[in-house]
Amino acid sequence: MIFFIWIQLALFCAAAKQNTPDRFEQYQAKSLTAPLKLDDAAYDKLTAPPRNYSIAILLTALEARFGCQLCRDFQPEWDLVGRSWAKGAKSGQPRMLYGTLDFADGKGTFQKLMLQTAPVMMFFPPTVGPHVQGDGQPIRYDFTTGSQTADQVYDWINRHLPPGPKPPIYRPLNYFRIIGGTTAALGLVTFFSVASPYVIPIIQNRNLWAAISLIIILLFTSGHMYNHIRKVPYIAGDGKGGISYFAGGFSNQFGLETQIVAAMYATLSFATIALAFRVPRMADPKQQQIAVF
Repeated sequence: MIFFIWIQLALFCAAAKQNTPDRFEQYQAKSLTAPLKLDDAAYDKLTAPPRNYSIAILLTALEARFGCQLCRDFQPEWDLVGRSWAKGAKSGQPRMLYGTLDFADGKGTFQKLMLQTAPVMMFFPPTVGPHVQGDGQPIRYDFTTGSQTADQVYDWINRHLPPGPKPPIYRPLNYFRIIGGTTAALGLVTFFSVASPYVIPIIQNRNLWAAISLIIILLFTSGHMYNHIRKVPYIAGDGKGGISYFAGGFSNQFGLETQIVAAMYATLSFATIALAFRVPRMADPKQQQIAVF
């Protein structure tokens, strides 16, 4: 009789164990819309061996009093990574979880890991099962180059997962950008439709384009781009207490020197234009002769 009771108890315990979800299934059900929000206890429980799953945890400091702008900038990208995996994960793909541990909820973990900066991401590979990697120690990802995009971080995580298909990143449509772009396009079309009778004659004016071309030519021939690239001084001292307006040598010049040369070129250009267009229209020969000389 006692033997049969023990058999029934053993069968009951086995059935209960089969019906009880494991650690991965328990937390996976809580991360369908965003990465898991962890505290010290949940962090220790999820990262404790044995693990038959992988987990990536973002250690961050989101509250304004911590002054971590990088944390706040990256958090929407991290949430996007977690939602994309939860939305696209299928049977047969790696068992993967995503979590977030804020400093306000995990001071003990930050102290234990001796973290002085945030954000930091830790990837924990499985310690048991067919996809064991090394000794199961976490792999750290530091944000040394500033804020990262969801695609960059997701690619890094996928490199540490077993080979095979992975869910893609699902970026939601930015309706505000679409509406704003459409409104701006319609506004521009309306503006050009109304203003075209006034704008087109100005755009087609040959004298206007000639003046613009002349100004550009004067800027480049006078050395303006040289000054802009080399960051030359406007003027310099001559070593005798005076001011030097022109730099010595063939590969040096000052800012004021450029303006003087540009003014000379402009005077000569407008004189040439006047000789070509204005002087031939003068009716008085004496005025023509004076204008030529």
